[in-house]
Amino acid sequence: MPVATRIAPSPKLDTERIVAAAFAMLDDEGLDGLSMRALAGRLGVQAPALYWHFTSKNALLSAMARRVYAGARSHVGEDGSWRNWLTDFGTALHKVFTEQRDRAQLCAIARPVGDRASEALGDAIAAPLVARGLDRDQALSRQASVIAFTLGWALYETNGPMLHHLSSMLDVSAAYRDGLEAMVRGFSD
Repeated sequence: MPVATRIAPSPKLDTERIVAAAFAMLDDEGLDGLSMRALAGRLGVQAPALYWHFTSKNALLSAMARRVYAGARSHVGEDGSWRNWLTDFGTALHKVFTEQRDRAQLCAIARPVGDRASEALGDAIAAPLVARGLDRDQALSRQASVIAFTLGWALYETNGPMLHHLSSMLDVSAAYRDGLEAMVRGFSD
């Protein structure tokens, strides 16, 4: 008489598990190796199961990019001026971009998904700087400037030939820090 084989149920598939697996795949395979089909295989499901949680690969990349930015924000201290906050945020973001594989490239290509909550999202993004005395528009503009500068710099640093070229001429980390501090100092009060 044949013995029935039990298949262990896979852990519940949810957005947290999918995003965590996507980051693990990003670390292992790089951005070029991250596909919905390969991610589904890693999770032990069929690709359509992922689309219950993310409408597209772009939606997944957007969620991942939001996590990168939120992670950097979580490393910014609560004390200090808006200038300190921006400098600390840029420094934390730079660290993530340069120490974790393809995070800068991910954030460079991720597109916003939908705009139904953009007003509330803008308020949340601006909140730490508004609490330190900036108005919402200043907070968003200055934070966007720091992100753009940091992203561009990190793309240079994560490009092997460009990093080698820059390193032959200057201390790349010190140059980033100098540029960030100069930008932040240059913002008007």
